[in-house]
Amino acid sequence: MKKEGWKRYHTIWGLLFLGWFVSYIDRTATGPVVTYMIENEIGFFANVANPHGIGGLIGSLFFAGFMLMQFPGGYLGDRFGYRTIIILSVVWAGIATLLTGVAGGLIAFILFRVILGLGEGAFYSNDRSYIAYHTPPKKVGLGMGVALTGLSVGLTAGTLGVPFLITTAEPFMGEEAWRFPFFVMGIITLVSAFFIFKYMKPKNNPNQSVDHSSPGIKVQFNKALLYMSMYSAVFLVIVMGIYYFSIKLGLSNIAIAIILVALCPLLIFYLYTTKKSEIKPILANKNLFLLYLFFIPIMWHLWFYGFWSVSIVKDFGGGALMAAALIASFNALAGIIGFPLGGKISDMVADRPNGRRNVLAILTAALTVLIFIFAAYVMMGNNSPIVMSIILFVSGLFFFALQPVAHALASDLTPEKSRGSMFGMLNLIAEIGAVLSPVISGVLRDNTGSWGIPLVLDGILMAAGLLLVLGVSSKIALHNSGTLKKKIS
Repeated sequence: MKKEGWKRYHTIWGLLFLGWFVSYIDRTATGPVVTYMIENEIGFFANVANPHGIGGLIGSLFFAGFMLMQFPGGYLGDRFGYRTIIILSVVWAGIATLLTGVAGGLIAFILFRVILGLGEGAFYSNDRSYIAYHTPPKKVGLGMGVALTGLSVGLTAGTLGVPFLITTAEPFMGEEAWRFPFFVMGIITLVSAFFIFKYMKPKNNPNQSVDHSSPGIKVQFNKALLYMSMYSAVFLVIVMGIYYFSIKLGLSNIAIAIILVALCPLLIFYLYTTKKSEIKPILANKNLFLLYLFFIPIMWHLWFYGFWSVSIVKDFGGGALMAAALIASFNALAGIIGFPLGGKISDMVADRPNGRRNVLAILTAALTVLIFIFAAYVMMGNNSPIVMSIILFVSGLFFFALQPVAHALASDLTPEKSRGSMFGMLNLIAEIGAVLSPVISGVLRDNTGSWGIPLVLDGILMAAGLLLVLGVSSKIALHNSGTLKKKIS
C-alpha cells in the first residue's frame, strides 16, 4: 500500500470492513438491550425468575440460525458468486433489524433475531473467500485482518451505542426506548448495503483474462435469493419448532441450547450423504478439522464477552449501564489494532515452517493466561475501572489478532474452488460455541449469583483450544500458498 498505491483489493477490504461493522452492531444489540430490560424489569423481562438464562437463550437461538446458514451460505457463494451472497446478507440483516424494533412480544422478538441470524450466517464464508480471490497471496492475511476490524468497531459501537441510543430515546419513548437502537441500526445497515452493491465490484481489466464463471466474479442475485430463502425457511421452522415444543415440554434453557447444537452434526451428516464429493475433502483434512474445533472456544469467548460483557462489568462494580459499557468496550476496541496486526504478522511468517501455526499458538496461549488473570482479579473483589479496562484491552489484542492468522492458515489449506464451502463448514462447527455460550453463561450466573464461574469456564475452553492448535501442521499450507496464482488486483 505504501509504494504501489491504491488497488482494487484495498477498496474490497474497506467495503467488507463496512459489512462486518453493520453485521456486528446489529447482532451485538441484543446483549445491551436485554441487560437494560433486566435492570429495569420492563418489556419481556418484567418479573422473570431467571432473566439471564432467558436472555442468553435469545442469543443462542440467534446463533442457531446463524450456525445453520454457514455451510449453505458458502455453498451458495461457490455457485452464485461471493459478492452476490455478501450483498443479500447485508440487505437481509438490515430488514430483520428494523423488524426487531417493532416486535410485539417475546416470540416475535426471538423470531426476528433468528431471521437475522439466518441472513448474517451467509456473510462470513463469502467475505473470507472474496478477499482470498481478489488479494495477492502474500497479503491475504492482512486483507482478512483489515476487513475483520469492522467486527471490532461494530462490537464497540454496539456495546457503547445501544445504551446511548436507549438513553437518548427514553424521554420520548419511555419504556419502549429499547426499540430505538434497532430502528437506527437497521437504516444504517441498509445504507451500507447500497454502498457495497455499488462499489464492491471486480475491476474490469482488459489486459487480464478473467474466468467469468468463477465465484469471485459472477453475480446471480435471483437464483441466490431463491435458494437462500428456501434454506432459511426450512431452518426457521426447525429452530422455532424446537423452541416452541421445548417450552411446552418444560425443558431447561440449557437443554434447548444442546438440542439446537445437535442440529450441527445432523446437518453435516446430511450434507455428507448428499454432497459427498464436495464435503469429504474439507472434512477429511486433519488440519482443517482441528481448526474447525479450535474455533468453538473462539466463538464461545467472543459471544460470552459480546453478549454479557456489560453485565459482567456492572456486576463486579463497574457502575451504571453506560459506565459499564464504556469499560467493556475496551475489549472490543482492541480489535482495531489486533485484527490488522495479526494479519500482517501472519503474512510475515507464512513462508516459514509452521509459521502461521506457531503464531496462532503463541497468541492463543497469551489470551488464555489473560482470561484467567481477569477472572482472578474480579473474583477477589477488585473493581478498578482502569485495571479492568487495561486487562480487557490487552486480552482483546491477542484475541482479535489470532483470528486472521487462523483464517489465512485455513485458506492456505484449501483449494480455491472449495474455499466458500470450507469457511462455511468452519463457521458451522465454530458456532457451536456461540450457541452454547450466552445461555450456559447466563444460567451459571443465575445459579451462582456471580460471573466468576463463567469466566473460569471461558479460560478452560481456551486452553483446550490451544491444544488443538498445537496439533495442526501447516506444511501443506506452505505448498498451497506457494502455488497460488496471483489474483485480480
